Amino acid sequence: MDEIVEGGWREFLEHEFGTSEPPDERLIAEMVVDEPDKHPWRVVDAAYDRLSCAECGGKLSRGPAGCGPCDLANGFRYTAIEVDRPGVPPGNEHSLRVNLAVTRRPSGVSESEVLLRRLSLPLLLDGHLPTRGTAHATKAMARAGATEAELAAFVYSEWRNA
Repeated sequence: MDEIVEGGWREFLEHEFGTSEPPDERLIAEMVVDEPDKHPWRVVDAAYDRLSCAECGGKLSRGPAGCGPCDLANGFRYTAIEVDRPGVPPGNEHSLRVNLAVTRRPSGVSESEVLLRRLSLPLLLDGHLPTRGTAHATKAMARAGATEAELAAFVYSEWRNA
């Protein structure tokens, strides 16, 4: 999962600094998170990964729910730029971004929600996007107690046909 954001970070560094290994990534990360609305979401997420939270000690934005600095950073991440990749339906990139954020910071999210987000990532990466009805049906199955195998079978069959 982390490779999704790491690839965006390396591309950003190459484009902006001519190298994927600049001398002070931490300083660059600080500059990026100071203006998250000016950078692609993958770059912002990767920048947060390079910074530590003063309160919980984890990667900034990925700490437990209730950690003030992480909660704040997690909210700011959504101001970053989001552009759909070529050849995917509108909204695919947003879904990919949200699903990745939930799987990378599952604190405060139900187990069934994290499971659904994790199961959908490969399909979103392949460019699929469920219809609203299919997404609602998937969540209803999870709430009704469907097993991981049942949910996976439904997601992989229904989302590909959506």
